[in-house]
Amino acid sequence: MHRCARALRTLVAGGWVAVLGAAQTAQAAEQAITRPSLVAVESISAVDTVWLMTATVLVLLMTLPGIALFYAGMVRRKNVLNTMASVVAIACLVSILWFALGYSLAFTPGNAWIGVDSRAWFAGLDFNAAKGLVAVSHLAPHVPEAAYAMFQLAFAVITAALLVGAWVERMRFGAMLIFVGLWSLLVYAPVAHWVWEPGGWLARMGALDFAGGTVVHVNAGVAGLVCAWFLRPRRGYGHEPFEPYNLALTMMGAALLWMGWFGFNAGSSLAGDSRAALALAVTHIAASAGALAWSLAEYVVRGKATLLGLCSGLVGGLVAITPAAGFVTPLSALCIGLIAGVACYWGATGLKRLLGADDSLDVFGVHGVGGIVGSLLTGVFASPQIGGVQGSVLTQAVSVLAVALFTLVATAVLLWLLDMLIGLRVDEESELQGLDLALHRERLSG
Repeated sequence: MHRCARALRTLVAGGWVAVLGAAQTAQAAEQAITRPSLVAVESISAVDTVWLMTATVLVLLMTLPGIALFYAGMVRRKNVLNTMASVVAIACLVSILWFALGYSLAFTPGNAWIGVDSRAWFAGLDFNAAKGLVAVSHLAPHVPEAAYAMFQLAFAVITAALLVGAWVERMRFGAMLIFVGLWSLLVYAPVAHWVWEPGGWLARMGALDFAGGTVVHVNAGVAGLVCAWFLRPRRGYGHEPFEPYNLALTMMGAALLWMGWFGFNAGSSLAGDSRAALALAVTHIAASAGALAWSLAEYVVRGKATLLGLCSGLVGGLVAITPAAGFVTPLSALCIGLIAGVACYWGATGLKRLLGADDSLDVFGVHGVGGIVGSLLTGVFASPQIGGVQGSVLTQAVSVLAVALFTLVATAVLLWLLDMLIGLRVDEESELQGLDLALHRERLSG
């Protein structure tokens, strides 16, 4: 009897040891894959690394010169250089802040709300050639972390640059840089962590955002709308014609956005694989459908289709397919593009009038509305055969609402504080003269 009891105790104890050992092993394994680490250089995939670096260049081209040209062509002649300078300066500022702190806040483990990493200062660039070691992210362990961090930097840069379209022709240059720097760290980085870091609360909930529907477009769209409301309309808005400087520049910028978006969406596969190829195809289909749908809506309402409408529509289609690119079929992409083209046309016309904001270049009308539509439709069209997950419209709606509310409040607080401390808007004389001369002492010749 005693032997049986001892055997039973031994068996139970051994079982608990085995269970605890397995749990500790599982915990250690989980930690190993959820912490950035150093690995042997030989374990890196050269093909995937080359593709990710190529995609990074394509996404950066979307900002410089894509967004710079797209926006500059739509503002008045006296503000073209200021618009371009704003985009260039934002790209430089956000790049430094990203490696200094933003990347660690967004893409390292911490809690459900923000990343926490002791390597925060210029994290992700570790490389020891002598020992054959290189840093990798737990999110992309097959490529150097420097490549992954650069790819995500390109997203942070373009998200901040999109905001320029909401305040063109009326915001002080220095105040704009301070605002954007704080916004990229306090608004963009947390949202990216919520959605894209596995420990983020929206990621845990199952929110789908393949390449930035909520993180980039809903985020930038809502922030742009708040900026437009806070800064108030441009002088003469609604009472005098604001002739765009050169829509040919806008068309060239739109074309660069279109080409760069292949890196945006296909690059988000993080590998040169079949999913990346499908993401590239559905991106092109949705852009084409968005352009045609906007033009058709414009023709029905106004009797003419315009170049600006085609450019805006293709961007609307691109925005809407972004969260869905790695989850949907080509036919679904066609539907998303068509719906987005019409929705974004309404967003830039009827909805814009209802909101009463001088969202100068339709950041909310195109990016905000397109991001919302695309995120919700991802829940409708996501195919488990492609992405391995089942979409949920309810989950997508919660994600959109959470990001929109957080961005609205955080952006409004930042604007209010900075306006109280340093002032945001240029004076009337500078606005009438044009920001090229007033802020930069430069102007277009000829």
